Amino acid sequence: MIWNMDEIILYGIQDTLGNPFFDAFLPYFTFLGEAGALWVVIGVCMLFSRKWRFWGMCLLASLLCVLIFNELGLKHLVGRVRPYIALGYDTLHFFAPTSYSFPSGHAGCAFTAATIIAFSPAKKGWKALVWVVAIAIAFSRLYLFVHYPSDVLVGAVLGTIYAIVVVRVGLWLQNRRDASAGKHAIV
Repeated sequence: MIWNMDEIILYGIQDTLGNPFFDAFLPYFTFLGEAGALWVVIGVCMLFSRKWRFWGMCLLASLLCVLIFNELGLKHLVGRVRPYIALGYDTLHFFAPTSYSFPSGHAGCAFTAATIIAFSPAKKGWKALVWVVAIAIAFSRLYLFVHYPSDVLVGAVLGTIYAIVVVRVGLWLQNRRDASAGKHAIV
């Protein structure tokens, strides 16, 4: 039943929102999320600043979780064929991905990054921008017919969970280190 709902939503997106502007514009958002590269670059840049180093390490660790658990684990366990193949959709507006569909790595990386940035001391405007980009990347995967809605939803949820766990573990480790060094622990 969920697979049918996935198909209904995908075709509904195309029927209601399909237009030449999105056809041309949304592949750029998909490209932004390719292999988590945008988020890796941001994470690495954060490492060069003392203020942002902890958050950069959390971001990179969360992205590593997406890679290990989603891309190398779940995708191969589930082995779900991408919708453009399964449904015979032949109007792709960019290169066709060949890996499995479930869960979405783009959504996983985008939402893990947005969650880390949400926890960080970034200004509200930057936090909002990262969430908009994450949502646009996830939506682009649906619009372009390379993921089912359940792929994107599960990828986003898992990415968010990885980020929360990594931040909590990171803060716990930081508090332990500070406590052993005689510093006041972060609460």
